Amino acid sequence: MRDEQKAGIEPGYALGRLQRAITTMSEHEDPAVRERATKKVDRWVAVLTGMADGSLTVGSRTPVKNTPAWVTLEVAHGGFATGRYLAETPIDEEEKELLARLSPDVPGSTQRERLNLAFLSDSGQGVLLEAVREGRYRIDVPEEGALPLVAWLIEHGFSELALDVIQELRPLMHRLRFYPRLQPLPRPAGATVRVATVADVSEPLRDKQVNSRIRTMNEAMSVWAPLYDDLVSLWLDTVEGEPPIISEDGLVAGGWPCRRWPDTWKERRQAWLANYNRTRVAHAYCTKHQHPKANFTRLRSALQACETDSAKLTGRDVGWVRRALANTITKHGAPGSSERIRLRQHQQEIAARPTYARLSTLLAARLSKFPSEGGLPSLSAVSSPVSDGEAEDVAAGTPIPSVLVKKTERALEAPIEELVERGIIGSSEVLAIVLPQITAQVAAAGIENTDLRALFSRIYGAFRRRRSLLLLNLEHQVQLEELPWVAALSGIRSKSLATEKQARQTLEQVTELSLSAFPHTILPNPLVREMGALAKQAGIATPMVEEVAADIFMGTFTKKWRDVAIVASELLEGSLYAKYYDLPPLAVYRDEPGGLLSRMKKQWGKETSDGFAELCAKRAREAGTGGGSWVAQNGAVIEQSQILTTHNLATLTKELALQDKLRDWAPSLCRQIFRWIFQRHGQPVTEFRAQLQMVKNTAYAWRQAIFFLSFCEDSARSEALDELTGLSAEATGTSAQRLEPAVVGLRRIVDGERFDKTGRCGPGRRFLGWSVGPHWMTKESIGTR
Repeated sequence: MRDEQKAGIEPGYALGRLQRAITTMSEHEDPAVRERATKKVDRWVAVLTGMADGSLTVGSRTPVKNTPAWVTLEVAHGGFATGRYLAETPIDEEEKELLARLSPDVPGSTQRERLNLAFLSDSGQGVLLEAVREGRYRIDVPEEGALPLVAWLIEHGFSELALDVIQELRPLMHRLRFYPRLQPLPRPAGATVRVATVADVSEPLRDKQVNSRIRTMNEAMSVWAPLYDDLVSLWLDTVEGEPPIISEDGLVAGGWPCRRWPDTWKERRQAWLANYNRTRVAHAYCTKHQHPKANFTRLRSALQACETDSAKLTGRDVGWVRRALANTITKHGAPGSSERIRLRQHQQEIAARPTYARLSTLLAARLSKFPSEGGLPSLSAVSSPVSDGEAEDVAAGTPIPSVLVKKTERALEAPIEELVERGIIGSSEVLAIVLPQITAQVAAAGIENTDLRALFSRIYGAFRRRRSLLLLNLEHQVQLEELPWVAALSGIRSKSLATEKQARQTLEQVTELSLSAFPHTILPNPLVREMGALAKQAGIATPMVEEVAADIFMGTFTKKWRDVAIVASELLEGSLYAKYYDLPPLAVYRDEPGGLLSRMKKQWGKETSDGFAELCAKRAREAGTGGGSWVAQNGAVIEQSQILTTHNLATLTKELALQDKLRDWAPSLCRQIFRWIFQRHGQPVTEFRAQLQMVKNTAYAWRQAIFFLSFCEDSARSEALDELTGLSAEATGTSAQRLEPAVVGLRRIVDGERFDKTGRCGPGRRFLGWSVGPHWMTKESIGTR
């Protein structure tokens, strides 16, 4: 392990995150953002405190001292454990009521322990079993499914297994909640998925505040405009002759104010001033009328000085009153005129319209009719216009703005393909979020009992929501089977050809969806883990590999990277991909004695392939050998491992027999990717790190395109390359300069040439994402390459 890598898990990173959170907490204008930042500050303080006192070991799969690996931890950004248990929650109101009803004989050193033990009693187990049968429970963290599963085991004659689970849980019963949250209504289940629950989308709608500018505008139109008209009318009653107006030459024409004083003027003046003072206190959002040069201010100040007449006004003051009257009358007409009446009616109509905040709360009320932890069967139930009697302050027929309806789309339950088509699932990362809703059902398919199958599915879903830890020394994340209550089911879950077939079909569906909808994106780690779980259930022996973080790379790879690389070389031998990236021949991978890739050794309890690591390091020299950070050096090695393994594309293509489908899809996928790359490079990026991220992401997308091009028929490949050339010709500025060498390089490889050891082919370059030193695509390098 490098000294620099050790520094990577020192407090510096956490301190930087803490400082960013403190700045946001202190300075951001949005209260909701400040609240979230406050929670982040709390988390990072906990991380730093644990690192300082030794209670946290960052990089370990058991980072919290004296804590089993299966306990669900609170994890901050970057995989840092805070030391807190997510199942260690404060006692809520429902639990307080339950505690009040408990017999004094129920033991326990804490309230949490008494509740856990109460649910282990006969009556407590009965409550849990009834909730499980009726589906009236919610599991937020995996621990909350432990006691219902224990109760099921006992009821079905597996008492020994139940006792083994209880023995594992007992040391933490005084702290952790091992029972679910009981619900009044059953939670819906099925083959549909959703990105968020009804509760998730309802909360921000319910909390939405009126925009301050909208509130100010509405107050100006509905409150201050009528008050201003009354003020203008008061002064017009003192005008002798025609009301003042602004003539075409810009001068004030018409009569003068303060020339006559009607009998009731004094009382009306006092009434107006009293109304003004009340209004000023009750309606403080709009302050335009307080501006010293505003017509309103000039007329109001003069009115305050005229208790009975204009004796306290100077000639200049009277002139300003006349000018203010002329300004408003010329612009909008006199109070009572048809022109001004139309204006005020229009303003009142605008002010009376329900704000987005009001319609948001109305929408939240509609959502409250659906199970909070479920989804929406359709959007029609929430998107229809306001019905008669639905809200006293909102007129019937008022449409719900599409922008608000769109906020509820994340709770729409529909087949995964429909959500992708609608754009609700807009990335591979979001696809990874919803996939456990399907894989949970597949994973539970081997359980015959329907109640247990549903319980297992919910535990599975909660487990997949666990955040990954930062791990060193080739350690792997906690597996589902490590949960003691899940491990107890190992002899109960059966594996059949039917479940294998279902898992395979699901994996095919997800693979095809991910490749067709997001062809420019490599499979993110959460999606790789879900697809790996499906592959295992489908009986697929070839493993899947994750993307390794450059700042925690340990300098070697486990054996599965070599195994996946062999699959890639077999599938792609002689292909465009093999030629473009100079894949080693299959002979390199043969397990001949003394061969480079036959060398294995045990490190940190894992079988590693140092030969594969050496091969990646040797190939990474193309990215440069000096002038860059150790992170960039690691990144270049990791990129070569992805090139050699195709980051799972070859595995999925071979194991799922997708070759024929790819031949049909590939031309379209390539065009999508090339357009995305040029679009991305056409966006202005000034910050240096952002430039590097853009180069890396587009290089990875380029690699995906090369893979798909390898399956194109010659004619289809030529058409895709012609479009690529056209995109390059149409590009302007730095985007054209950046990408031209990559386009030229690809063209030359297609025409039979090869890159040299520096990745050059005449003016063409091999497009890689990492560079040790300045990348030839960055702004600073253009013109010097």
